[in-house]
Amino acid sequence: MRPRTRRAAVAALVAVAAVVVGAAPASAAPGDASAHGATLDLSLLGRDAVSAGPFAASTADGPATGTFAAVDLPDVLRTGVLDTSAARDDKTGAVSSRASTADVRLDLLDAVTGGVSADLVEAECAATQKGLMGKAALVGLDLGELGEIGVEPAPDTTVDVDLLGVDVAKVVFNEQVRNDDGSLTVNAVHVTLLGGALGTGDLVLSSVTCGPAGLPIPLASGAGLWIGLGLLALFGAPVGAAALRRRHELAAV
Repeated sequence: MRPRTRRAAVAALVAVAAVVVGAAPASAAPGDASAHGATLDLSLLGRDAVSAGPFAASTADGPATGTFAAVDLPDVLRTGVLDTSAARDDKTGAVSSRASTADVRLDLLDAVTGGVSADLVEAECAATQKGLMGKAALVGLDLGELGEIGVEPAPDTTVDVDLLGVDVAKVVFNEQVRNDDGSLTVNAVHVTLLGGALGTGDLVLSSVTCGPAGLPIPLASGAGLWIGLGLLALFGAPVGAAALRRRHELAAV
């Protein structure tokens, strides 16, 4: 084989190798997911500030699950078990997360509402190539003097908490926030203190964040792989045969 022909064949082999490598699993940058059961950052009127959490945090990168036995903050929040999970499917790029908080008692609002409690406060979300979704569930919810909310409230259902005609807090159920990076955060319950008789700050129960979905990782299968193997056979066999023939010619000299 003449040098120019050999160089062309080698170049063809390099191109074919690139096709085959492209058909193999690639390192993608899939989306992320996270969850936590509760977090607080409050400045309470006449009392010490309270900053705690996130409790039972989990992410798709690990730890994929989180559990916390109970939160007991006197006159602020009491809960039972907090449980979370987050997952990623590397084949499809989809992510999902879930957070649940049991036996919730929002003592923080007792003086104004007569008591807010729930048997279970749960949020979940998922991100796929088709888009993002999220929802919240509130089992056994008792809002005291604030009225009633369904088990699965509409996104961003808001209840104002007032004292003597002045808003001192607001509570958002199934809060859904579209973040700048394209992800979705769902907070099952988000209490915001607006100042005045209670103080300022935020308390969030059962929060999840998903997506956007990452790129799926291509598998070394399908048309791309077969085309690559076919081209390899087409170019690789003649080059191999020529190399053997040249070796025999040199040996005979």
